[in-house]
This record gives sequence, structure tokens and C-alpha cells, in this order.
Amino acid sequence: MNEAVRLEHVSFSYGGPEIVSDISLSVAAGDYIGVVGPNGSGKTTLIRIILGLLKPSHGEVFISGEPIRSFASWEKIGYLPQKISSFNPNFPATVEEIVGLGLLSHKAFPRRITRSDRDLVDGALEHMGILDLKYNLIGELSGGQQQRVFVARALVHTPQILILDEPTSALDPQARDKFFEILTSLNKKQNLTIFLITHDIGNIGRYASKLIYLDKRVIFYGNFEEFCLSKNITEYFGAHSQHLICHRHGV
Repeated sequence: MNEAVRLEHVSFSYGGPEIVSDISLSVAAGDYIGVVGPNGSGKTTLIRIILGLLKPSHGEVFISGEPIRSFASWEKIGYLPQKISSFNPNFPATVEEIVGLGLLSHKAFPRRITRSDRDLVDGALEHMGILDLKYNLIGELSGGQQQRVFVARALVHTPQILILDEPTSALDPQARDKFFEILTSLNKKQNLTIFLITHDIGNIGRYASKLIYLDKRVIFYGNFEEFCLSKNITEYFGAHSQHLICHRHGV
């Protein structure tokens, strides 16, 4: 089994109480991980640790078997943050141009888009089902279409790991389900390892191969069926709430 990510006794704090505490887990290459938990549970902090944006107070992180302190192949990881702070929907850029920015960040100067780069952009757009929108302005698209554009930007350099923080929070149910289906297809066809933070436990349980339920520490790590049988989850939610989550989604 090839290992995508491993955490060994990872904790983090800003000098006060720990935000995540003693987290140990191993994620195989090709796993599709739903990261769930209440607000303030440390989900985004955990992802930022995996991305090397935060250094653990304690513990070790490994990417593709390599200690994160010496890991240099960051092009292997695509990332879609919760808020695209630099995104102005009225900026006069086309879909093709937005996705192409995902290639420029990995180029040395002078940074130019080549013909082969345009092929990569087309491939990423095709994977997300929006190739026909490549010449549209980003501001002309629906919220669901815009989110697919940003995932295409994260995918354009063909990463091995894709990390998404609450990518469906602003989408309606139909767009959300379509988005989850596209990610599932990418996971299966490309053996792409996916981490997806969401509050939607039941729906991500239909798609992800495993769930991490986090509340500063790992409450549960396993598949959705195991989640529905987990004594830890029964103690955490109560048997009735656990049953409602699982029954509502056909498990």
C-alpha cells in the first residue's frame, strides 16, 4: 500500500489550549477522505498542517512517506481553500485564464502559458465537465460552475493529492451532488487522493471511502458503515442521532 499522508501524534496550539490534539492516522494513496466535525473542531487547522502552512507543536507529518520538513514536491498537492480571498467575480478573466494560473505558480520566470499548458488546461476543464465554458468570463458563471473552475485550477498541474475546504457550502443540493459525483469520478479514474472538509456527514458518506470525525482529537476514522456502528460515535452523538444520520442516507 502506497501511503499519501501519515500523522504521528500531531498536536497544535497557538500557545494556549490545543486546537488539535494527539492525532495519528494513515491515509493510503487513492483514498477519498471526508473530514467532518463541528465548528472549531480543528478541521482547517489539520489541513493547514498537512499543507505545511502550520508547524505542529508536537508530532510528525509525512507526505508520500517523506517527512514534511524535507518534502519539496508541493506541485503534487492541489488545494482549494474555503475562501478564495483574492477572487473578484467581476474581474474580466476567462475560465481558461483562471485555470491557467494554476500552472504559472509552478513556473520559473519568465512565466508564460505554452501550447502544451493549454492542453493541460483543456484536460482539467474536461475532467470537471466545463470545457465548453473556457472562453466565458468567470463572473458569468453560476456558483457551482465557478467552484468547478477553481477545482480545475487545483487539478491542472496533475497533483496526486487534492485538498478542498468546504467546497460545497454555497451550492444548492443539485449542484452539490453533481460536484461530489465529479470528485468521485476523479478519485476512481485517476487514483487521486482527496481530502474534503464538510459539515454534510450523510452526503459525504455516500461518496468518500473514509470519514475522519474530528473534535480536536480523532473521534472516528473509518468508512461510513463503520461510522454507523461505531460505539465512539454512539457515545458522542447518542444512539438516536447516530441512527438519524445513517438512516436518512440509506445505511
